[in-house]
Amino acid sequence: MPGGGPLGWARLVLLLVAAAPRAGARPRPGASGGQPRLSVVLVACDSLDGRLTFYPGNQTVDLPFINFMKRYGTVFLNAYTNSPICCPSRAAMWSGLFTHLTESWNNFKGLDPGYVTWMDLMEKHGYHTQKYGKLDYTSGHHSVSNRVEAWTRDVDFLLRQEGRPMVNLTGDRKHVRVMEADWRNTDKAVNWIKNEAINLTQPFVLYLGLNLPHPYPSPYAGENFGSSTFLTSPYWLEKVTYEAIKIPKWSSLSEMHPVDYYSSYTKNCTGEFTKQEVRNIRAFYYAMCAETDAMLGEVISALRDTGLLKKTIVIFTADHGELAMEHRQFYKMSMYEGSSHVPLLVMGPGIKSQQQIPNVVSLVDIYPTMLDIARIPVPQNLSGYSLIPLLHGKAENVVSPRGHRPSWVLSEFHGCNVNSSVYMLRTGKWKYITYSDGHSVLPQLFDLTADPDELTNIAVKFPAMVHSLDKILRSIINYPKVSSSVQDYNKRQFISWKQSLGQNYSNVIANLRWHQDWLKEPKKYENAIDKWLCQRFPEEPSAWGQVCR
Repeated sequence: MPGGGPLGWARLVLLLVAAAPRAGARPRPGASGGQPRLSVVLVACDSLDGRLTFYPGNQTVDLPFINFMKRYGTVFLNAYTNSPICCPSRAAMWSGLFTHLTESWNNFKGLDPGYVTWMDLMEKHGYHTQKYGKLDYTSGHHSVSNRVEAWTRDVDFLLRQEGRPMVNLTGDRKHVRVMEADWRNTDKAVNWIKNEAINLTQPFVLYLGLNLPHPYPSPYAGENFGSSTFLTSPYWLEKVTYEAIKIPKWSSLSEMHPVDYYSSYTKNCTGEFTKQEVRNIRAFYYAMCAETDAMLGEVISALRDTGLLKKTIVIFTADHGELAMEHRQFYKMSMYEGSSHVPLLVMGPGIKSQQQIPNVVSLVDIYPTMLDIARIPVPQNLSGYSLIPLLHGKAENVVSPRGHRPSWVLSEFHGCNVNSSVYMLRTGKWKYITYSDGHSVLPQLFDLTADPDELTNIAVKFPAMVHSLDKILRSIINYPKVSSSVQDYNKRQFISWKQSLGQNYSNVIANLRWHQDWLKEPKKYENAIDKWLCQRFPEEPSAWGQVCR
């Protein structure tokens, strides 16, 4: 990064306007006829609210490189995660399959290490492949607290599992590289483009995974820390338009949906927050997004400087969003827009400029899109559909061998900070959210056209629509059965973990991230877990007998 600071917006415009391929001379992604195959760069960050990539969300913070991709490429206005948490979401993106099909239930349970991803197939078919930064789609990662909190979400107790969300200002107006690890990985990607990719005789696919704008660890929160600190420098905070920051409306605690209340409580958000606290949390988050945008800009500029931009498709997305105090929550683990709506922008040869696509799409579409660009036959068992027809503006005319792209997307969540499996069907103006077995927890229905902030659940008012959407959802996934399978998995995993600890169990479980609450009444919470373990499924009367004797 020249001079230790990011490239300016004016310079980027001059560079890329000169590099923009002329209309009519652009090879189309996926086109044959002897055209050389295009290279691909995928930049995937963590926790970026997709609504910041278009109006009015884009009024809150200066994101010049995202805006550049919009000007010279395409933005998807309704792109969603398939599971609003890191590992399961990335598992969907790298496998092309819905979460319940890969059984990526939580941040500890993702894909098997040897799973064949789209990058593996591209390498097999002649692409040079390179990965830098955060991957997080295989099993076995994240903290002990994170997995135990997920396994015990059905236990009848309520414990704070995160630190209270807070802000931290570091450095001065010259402090650019706040998230140093991400900048190091960005430098690696840029150097690889300039020193390696430029000399390749074959097409390449480059992946850069960023941790920003994910909140930073809060050491006081306990084992392996929570991540409730929004950290930035004055340099990035100056990119935020404070007067454009919207203070979200909150329901009273007594009026919250029961699952929302559990989430808000476990995320340590049920206490009092002043408007200034909320505004600052949101402002610092937006500043972290601006730093993320600058890293994207470094990659785009490296492609331009090497002449590779004119034969490379650039894709920018995220694993999920960030609530940033909407619905009295931070983090993700929710089907509300701030958490589930992701950015998705595509630019490069053959991609229409200044195109906004309203169709609902999701991260499982990345897999078939990558194969489509590489002219590799797309497996028929995938959950996703190639984005190439949409990018060419032929959504209604082009039919894949699997038929038309569906008019809905599915997202599901089975991890921590939510005391139920959650399923979202997004179609047209509707968002339908249902829980567990479909009847033990009240569903939610939102009209996103009339109620974009999702403040009014109209499920009771429109029972016919709820029935219709639930019927569609059940045709996609037998969600009561999936919920039961997850409950079974959670108990088995917890029992195995408990047995592995032996006499250390009581001490270990008391000192996880929920230690501030647990240590007040440790026996009460241990007894609640024992009671939960002894609740047998009717079809498996002796499944937990070894624990309950």
